Amino acid sequence: MGFNIKVARNGGVRDISSDTPIMGHEVLALSENEGNNTVVAWRVNHILRPMSWVVDDDADVEFVDTSSFEGMEIYRSTLTFLLSLACKRAISKDIAVRYSTSDSYYCEIIGEAATEEQALKVKDEMNRLVSSSLPIQMATLPLDKARRIFERQGDADKAKLIQWTGTDPIMLYRCAGNYGYFGVPLAASTSMVKTFDLNYYSPGLLLRFPSITASLELQPLQVVPKLMEVFREYSTWLNVLGLSTMDSLHERVALGKSLDLILISEAFHSEALSRIASQIIERSDVRLVCLAGPSSSGKTTTSKRLSIQLQVKGRNPVALALDDYYVDRDDTPRDEHGDYDFEALEALDLDLINEHLNALLAGEEVRLPRFDFILGTRKKGKRLRLSPSDILIIEGIHGLNDRLTADIPQEKKYKIFISPLTGVNLDSHNRIGTTDTRLLRRMVRDYRTRGYGPEHTILMWPSVIKGSHKHIFPYEERADVLFNTSLAYEISVLKGYVEPLLRAIPELSPAYGEASRLLSTLGFAPVIPSENVPNLSILREFIGGSCFDD
Repeated sequence: MGFNIKVARNGGVRDISSDTPIMGHEVLALSENEGNNTVVAWRVNHILRPMSWVVDDDADVEFVDTSSFEGMEIYRSTLTFLLSLACKRAISKDIAVRYSTSDSYYCEIIGEAATEEQALKVKDEMNRLVSSSLPIQMATLPLDKARRIFERQGDADKAKLIQWTGTDPIMLYRCAGNYGYFGVPLAASTSMVKTFDLNYYSPGLLLRFPSITASLELQPLQVVPKLMEVFREYSTWLNVLGLSTMDSLHERVALGKSLDLILISEAFHSEALSRIASQIIERSDVRLVCLAGPSSSGKTTTSKRLSIQLQVKGRNPVALALDDYYVDRDDTPRDEHGDYDFEALEALDLDLINEHLNALLAGEEVRLPRFDFILGTRKKGKRLRLSPSDILIIEGIHGLNDRLTADIPQEKKYKIFISPLTGVNLDSHNRIGTTDTRLLRRMVRDYRTRGYGPEHTILMWPSVIKGSHKHIFPYEERADVLFNTSLAYEISVLKGYVEPLLRAIPELSPAYGEASRLLSTLGFAPVIPSENVPNLSILREFIGGSCFDD
């Protein structure tokens, strides 16, 4: 009996009929989609699937290419698999992906420092694998067999990781006799990831990949030394906590060490904020502290905790939230799709911000606004006047943009960029992206305080990310200091809040596929109850119960 496949294509739908089971690449050829060379996966009834996935019943499908966030995640994961395979073949070693920076993964060779010679050997082997166009095949295996395969390959962290989930059977990927596990489908062939570079960056390697684009071009390499220093500091934190991958987090929780993880993680934050406060005090001319970061970085709590540290050191800080300066919803600019663009600088009332900043630093009194996110309108807030010795702290996604503080001399400003820059990796090859961490935070807060369900947050998230890359991250390197708001335990706490929200998303929703991916990621994390999270924690800004809530 035949079946029908509805293919989303160029804003319309193309119907394809088949009497026999059919795979993604066959449907792609029949549908005559443009950009076939950048298609890396397809959505089958909203679920992300590899191109080798077989359809044998009526289905709605959509092809995923590298111009999408999902497509680039697949590209990066496939490239990581290729790097691991090349390391094993070229130098008989494996790599661990540590962090993401500037369209690159910083990786280290497990057990030793990398050398320039090793980097060249591995890169040559990667190019050979790409030119060989080797197939990357999906393999669905029983859990016990998958564990034995990883143990024989020397991937003990993967063997332990999949044991914690209890998923049986489990989907792996195989290429040239080597198996890998990833949270997303992989491209069908090594030839699909030909755009990359591998650079030596002591003591590891930088695996470079394209930005989110259909053209697949590498952007100029830009390494921010301050960011790399944050990564090194976080590695020290993880060592103190006894953490390396998600398996070690499971072990700590199983041993009853959750409270220790929470308290030590929070102490790291307090120590870092104390150092930043000292640096501000040392610059006696500073009157304005500009704090910025992408959505759900924890800007509000950070500004208030920094205020406490400044008071401890004898200065009187006053915080000003740029979020209260949003224009009314009806006046909010829209993006190319006609949706509200809350990430655009013009979503803020720039004239009023500049007027108030200049007045405050001149010692004048102003009437602050207060934005109601549910109604989408601005109301009148409290009155404020600064004394000559006060330090004004402004926080918001555009806090480092000089258009906000154009009339204030640079020597009077101290700039802080914040973001959850790191996290506990699932295993040596799989990260929980910091973008996902922010999405989970945002989902909980939106549901709790802004009247938005999880579907809304998921569907608008791509525009948030695009806005961050356009309006926020370009200013990262201008900051005097970077503050990492990640907490090693937070995914385990967020899990208890997010899972019920994600499971409530219906199968026919366009957000269902992304919800399924997030649920799969959360399945690897242990649960840590929120009762021991301090009320001054950055995490409380999202889950509720913060001592800084008005």
